[in-house]
Amino acid sequence: MDESFPKQSRVRKQSDFDAVYQASTYAADNLLVMQVRLNGLNVTRLGLSVSKKVGDAPTRNKWKRTIREVFRKCRHALPPGLDLVVRPRKGAVLNYQELQKAFPKLVRRVVKKLPKQDHS
Repeated sequence: MDESFPKQSRVRKQSDFDAVYQASTYAADNLLVMQVRLNGLNVTRLGLSVSKKVGDAPTRNKWKRTIREVFRKCRHALPPGLDLVVRPRKGAVLNYQELQKAFPKLVRRVVKKLPKQDHS
């Protein structure tokens, strides 16, 4: 099974981030806030938004690496055609095992909030 994280699996353009923010479909738990929109592609892409409020540069980078790793490991189980923008919750403590459990649950919750006619 391919667990790489190629460029086509990433939300990279500011316009794509803006489109996800404008869609304003989101779910959150005690670790993450996840916003989503349908991208019209056959691939689910991940975008990260880790602000300075999370901590210093090494802390932010560790969050980003960990979220990317969790996405990479569970990507095959996610529905195709989504753009996900993920950020750590304010005050959240990084825990890989908790993140691994929370990520797919959060995706399922946020997908349920999408308009019914759009994801079939």
